[in-house]
Amino acid sequence: MTARSLMFQGTGSDVGKSLVVAGLARAFTMRGLKVLPFKPQNMSNNAAVTADGGEIGRAQALQARAAKVPLSVHMNPVLLKPQSDVGAQVVVQGRVEGNAKAAEYQHLKPKLMPRVLESFELLRSKADLVLIEGAGSASEINLRHNDIANMGFARAADVPVVLIGDIDRGGVIASLAGTKLVLEPQDAAMIRGFIVNRFRGDPALFADGMRMIAERTGWQSIGLLPHFADAARLPAEDALGLNGPTVRKPDAKIRIAVPILAHISNFDDLDPLEAEPDVDVIRVRNGQAIPGDCDLVLLVGSKATISDLAALRAAGFDVDIAAHVRRGGQVLGLCGGYQMLGTRISDPEGIEGPPGSVEGLGLLDVETVLTGDKRLEAVSGTSFDGISLSGYEMHVGRTIGADCARRFSTVGGTADGAGSADGRVRGTYLHGLFADDRQRSAWLTRLGGTVSGLDYEAGVDEVLDQLAAHMERHLDLDGLLTFAR
Repeated sequence: MTARSLMFQGTGSDVGKSLVVAGLARAFTMRGLKVLPFKPQNMSNNAAVTADGGEIGRAQALQARAAKVPLSVHMNPVLLKPQSDVGAQVVVQGRVEGNAKAAEYQHLKPKLMPRVLESFELLRSKADLVLIEGAGSASEINLRHNDIANMGFARAADVPVVLIGDIDRGGVIASLAGTKLVLEPQDAAMIRGFIVNRFRGDPALFADGMRMIAERTGWQSIGLLPHFADAARLPAEDALGLNGPTVRKPDAKIRIAVPILAHISNFDDLDPLEAEPDVDVIRVRNGQAIPGDCDLVLLVGSKATISDLAALRAAGFDVDIAAHVRRGGQVLGLCGGYQMLGTRISDPEGIEGPPGSVEGLGLLDVETVLTGDKRLEAVSGTSFDGISLSGYEMHVGRTIGADCARRFSTVGGTADGAGSADGRVRGTYLHGLFADDRQRSAWLTRLGGTVSGLDYEAGVDEVLDQLAAHMERHLDLDGLLTFAR
């Protein structure tokens, strides 16, 4: 079997490429095709553990879920995970291969292209249709040399392209027509059609706009795609999603404060909590204070734990958290957040930044050393209160200390995490904790809230079905299949 393939590039970052590919993956799967998603290069600290023991960007994990297939490292062969002073961690076919700063990475890309093409060909041999997502903007011609993410890949793999523009940010006619203008003729020839995304209002009012884009580019219109509001119920691709407006719930019984730090990772841990009607998740940024009346302070993952701990202190959040604990409030640390809660964090090998050691927040009697192989594994077990759980681990480092005797959970027969003597401060290496309805309900009860009965995972699949129907209504899916080759 050799699949047909089609690539979706954008006029810029965050124009909706990931969501369009996810919706099309579910739509074509519902038509009976075996669909596999692919993104040559992604940059995100939001990652997922794959069935074959590696990691890929969370966007490709969602697209694979939409296609109803297991996750594979080959769906995202190059994943860049930004860190602090060491640049970005480079993950190739699921495994960390080192760190590189921006200039260094430009020279590394030609060596990565053969492995990108290897992963792509492997997927093509196992599917009817491969849907490919580009990265950033197709018109970044300053980065065209050695490109592996957009036109460089499309040309190397001989894959036709559909270009997506976002009308919500304005200037969509210029952005689409301008892309045609700046691209080399051979690159522009790869583009067969275009989609205008996130339209609001009467589509008839933009009919002339669609016609003008087609006339100026020579590309076929695939459709005018209206804004899909329920996209907010799906996991965000990257930290840009955290910058959007927060929907506050003034009548919620539970208030959870989450400090937002520069290298936040796996922040989709927040999504199930935000889906709960009785929970108000408060994203606290630099210059703000952690609310004194919150029920829980949640420290989530970090790709540069020591650097983010310094930023947390600079913002004064450490003082706010200490006051919260003195008032009897609860604190939970997930992965990097767990490491911050201890007495010391050491990075002797410079894995996440310059080698060194710093004091932690001192709320748990544990110490962490960032060393050893990265642990990537889906896990299941029971929490400290005997309730079943499932999730995944994605971390480097080993944490030991007296408070580990009060483990957070037992997974695979092994103790995980730690708790304070009074039970108000806990830490765990588990991600995906709140996506487990059993654990989320237990925490809501513990914090004095109401259990809603929300089936979070079923809700995500319901939204993907609705997104597929949205694609069927507004895009020419038959036309897309004629482009694919």
